[in-house]
Amino acid sequence: MRQPLAGLRVLDLGTRIAAPFCAGILGEQGAEVIKVEKPVHGDRHRINGPFATGDDGSRYSLTWSVEGRGRKSVTIDLRRPAGQDLLRRLAAVSDVVCENFRPGTLERWNIDPTRLDPRLVTARISLFGQDGPKSLHTGFDRNAVAFGGLMHLTGEPDRPPVPPGLTVADYLTGVFAAQAVTSLLYERDARGTGAGGVVDAYLYGSILRIMEWTIAAYDRLGVVRQRTGNFSKQAAPIGSYLSRDGRHVCVVAVSQAMFERLCEAMGRPELLSDERYATAAARARNDAETNALVAEWVSGLDAAEIEERCQRCGVPVGTVHDVADIAADEHVRARGDLCIVDDPVIGPVRQQAPFPRFSSEPLPTPSGAPRLGEHTDEVLGNLLGLSGGEIAALRDDNVI
Repeated sequence: MRQPLAGLRVLDLGTRIAAPFCAGILGEQGAEVIKVEKPVHGDRHRINGPFATGDDGSRYSLTWSVEGRGRKSVTIDLRRPAGQDLLRRLAAVSDVVCENFRPGTLERWNIDPTRLDPRLVTARISLFGQDGPKSLHTGFDRNAVAFGGLMHLTGEPDRPPVPPGLTVADYLTGVFAAQAVTSLLYERDARGTGAGGVVDAYLYGSILRIMEWTIAAYDRLGVVRQRTGNFSKQAAPIGSYLSRDGRHVCVVAVSQAMFERLCEAMGRPELLSDERYATAAARARNDAETNALVAEWVSGLDAAEIEERCQRCGVPVGTVHDVADIAADEHVRARGDLCIVDDPVIGPVRQQAPFPRFSSEPLPTPSGAPRLGEHTDEVLGNLLGLSGGEIAALRDDNVI
């Protein structure tokens, strides 16, 4: 199995999602990831539900089982000078640092990029960026989704805006940051500059970057894009429609060719000669009526039959899946999109597999999320050459 980042070492100083996810992506592509956690308490995800029962009968976070996988755990108190010295020494034998503290925190702790090895690539993730008038404002994923404009577009037009069902900004920023890290590593190594660099990745920025034509339309047309709910004001038919057996089926037939194929699937060729539906522009003007036609057709059939008819005619279609559907889907199984991770606390647990893959070859299954401080002695001894006595003294002093 290909591991293009094998030999790379990443220090994960992050908490919650964005920075750890950035480090996790690099780890799933072959890098060694060392997570630095606070002594005693560790990452907050260790106490976030839902919970399973651990091997000692205690509650065990399934959130941590997923987000903490594929890395080693080292406990270091970065607020202590001795802990900061350990971090600087670890950074000197690493390639990447991922962090998501409030801007200025690493500077106060004397472990910001200017005080670390210049070969390092540092991914600094925050809500509003490392500078600017809002840089020190606190907040989370939902604040970024709101500020970046996505929440304004999410939901029904006659109801208040709602957030997406997942922490989109955190994960998306982690992906953008990981891509930028590999770019700086390429510049450092392949081009031979020998210098790393800093990635300033901020949560609302990742949301803003995916806002499609929204900014351009406001700039040139004065259009303030609004919520459209299940449908689109740009084209029709497109939406999720309720089937006879209570499933929601997503049908997309916005181009002329797609709509012609949908009419074939529906057995309604006469719609093509109706001026309300004859062209894409006409269907967009009459979007409510167009979508109502499709909704009526879908309501009279089971989801599986709708999918079969649409697929036979070449119409983009898909039933809205919940997690049980995903877990049972034959295509998901055939593609290897789920994997079994051997968690050290709860044993084998099914999770989403690493993504994407290289040359149709699945990436190695990640190791299970480590116990808090599981690798502290190993890392400090092997990488920094500390003796057992020195490690014990640091532990007695609550530095590790």
